[in-house]
Amino acid sequence: MNETPQIDSGPPPGLVDLAAGRSGGGVLLANDEFFAPKENLIKPGRGVFVPDKYTDRGKWMDGWETRRRRTPGHDWCIVRLGVPGIIRHVDIDTNHFLGNHPPAASLDAVSLEGDSAKNLPSLEMAQWAGIIPQSPINPGSQNLFDVSDLRRWTHVRLNIFPDGGVARLRIYGTVVPDWTRYPAETLVDLAAIENGGVALACSDMFFSSMNNLIMPGAPLNMGDGWETKRRRGPGNDWIILQLGAAGIVKKIEVDTTHFKGNYPDTCSVEGCYLSDRRRQAITDLQIVWKEVLSNSKLAAHTRHVFERELSEAGPITHVRLNIYPDGGVGRLRIWGVRSPSKA
Repeated sequence: MNETPQIDSGPPPGLVDLAAGRSGGGVLLANDEFFAPKENLIKPGRGVFVPDKYTDRGKWMDGWETRRRRTPGHDWCIVRLGVPGIIRHVDIDTNHFLGNHPPAASLDAVSLEGDSAKNLPSLEMAQWAGIIPQSPINPGSQNLFDVSDLRRWTHVRLNIFPDGGVARLRIYGTVVPDWTRYPAETLVDLAAIENGGVALACSDMFFSSMNNLIMPGAPLNMGDGWETKRRRGPGNDWIILQLGAAGIVKKIEVDTTHFKGNYPDTCSVEGCYLSDRRRQAITDLQIVWKEVLSNSKLAAHTRHVFERELSEAGPITHVRLNIYPDGGVGRLRIWGVRSPSKA
């Protein structure tokens, strides 16, 4: 009988999982994956345990697990970040690995672009920097570490000592986009996670996470959006996003795909410009929000595009999507042109 999956608590506010598979992360190389494949490391959730499930190699485990080492050395696995950035926190999760977890682990990082990042032998021999020293880790636990190195990274290498299994690897940080990819005046989704957008706060996310709203691609199902509980009192639900760069909004997409009996009746979008020193106070009631999209009717299972309906709000750094009164939205796209930062 399958055990109910344990819920992943998700990134701390203001951060994203740079390595997540849904953001383009990939597990490239491991020296060993005899019992369980390396690709499990970046799957959603904390994993499941099925007591009576076995493979022809042994017990089935929902993670990355190497064989018992009989020679000197240690095992390792290389992960390409889906979105390069600055790593702030790391979770080495040994969920369900109890008699087979590694006693210690460390993490290295490197920044590689172009052909160097695609050549696996070159990647293995790259000049890796240690960002988490060899440290004890506990069985069946989320092992959390802070990272003080503020450089931009593209890949990480998880080292386990000497062998064993890890369920999930979460690399929480801030995205550092490569804006040189976009010519001047290019229309860019300023809220997209790959462009540095991040969900900061919301009124409610009972059914699904606010982080889903700005993920790449179309929503996969109803659980792949942001959905609030049914509101029984006055008011409305909302979510605040920090854009990857200050910009002038030209087009907004509000996608209710998969939300059929639970989509919001209407929505509106507001924006504000906050300097770096004020961004920690994003929910401050004294912040003046400017109307970008007035209250507009929504439909079920529909990708809504608003252009002519938008008001001129000038450069903004944050948006607030208001939904009335409650419900679910699959994706929000804030298309705009980057603008120079204010003094």
